[in-house]
Amino acid sequence: MARPDKAAAVAELTDEFRSSNGAVLTEYRGLTVSQLRQLRTALGDDVNYAVVKNTLTKIAAKDAGVESFDSLLEGPSAIAFIKGDPVVAAKGLRDFAKANPLLVIKGGVLDGKALGTDEITKLADLESREVLLAKLAGAMKAAPQQAVSLFAAPLSQAARLFAALQEKLPAADAPVQDAVADEAPAVQDTVEAPAEASTEEAAPADS
Repeated sequence: MARPDKAAAVAELTDEFRSSNGAVLTEYRGLTVSQLRQLRTALGDDVNYAVVKNTLTKIAAKDAGVESFDSLLEGPSAIAFIKGDPVVAAKGLRDFAKANPLLVIKGGVLDGKALGTDEITKLADLESREVLLAKLAGAMKAAPQQAVSLFAAPLSQAARLFAALQEKLPAADAPVQDAVADEAPAVQDTVEAPAEASTEEAAPADS
């Protein structure tokens, strides 16, 4: 890759890190082009799953202030840059990895906080923001204005509001509080994606 192209790729990756709520680093060794395409479709429009070059990603991550990926960038790497609900993205990655064990979830970052594999799995086990807000709204029929505020708030802000309202909710709604107690703050296809192939060929390994 020519130097101007490398600079452009680094700048694009840096922007992806900075504009995303979170990012999950994976290894895709052995997955076919078709399987990668299926994964992108499963993750939806709020996630950009991009195959990346490790050396360029290390530079971009450093420029963006992300330090947790440096030791993990080995082998064929792809990153899920998350623009929407991190719970939904984590569920999509976990479910695909269960069906396709060649996809390895190596680590992530969420609102600047490093996440290990276990933490990403735990995030995937949470209920989505929409489900939690729906439950809370049902428990707050006597306070509709507070419910409206929660629906408009980002996930991280909503979590703090949940905690502030904990004493006001009836005891029957305790599961909602438990579900958000461990909640982490909130978390398309453009970078170094493999060329489409007409046959089921394996995705190229990073050099």
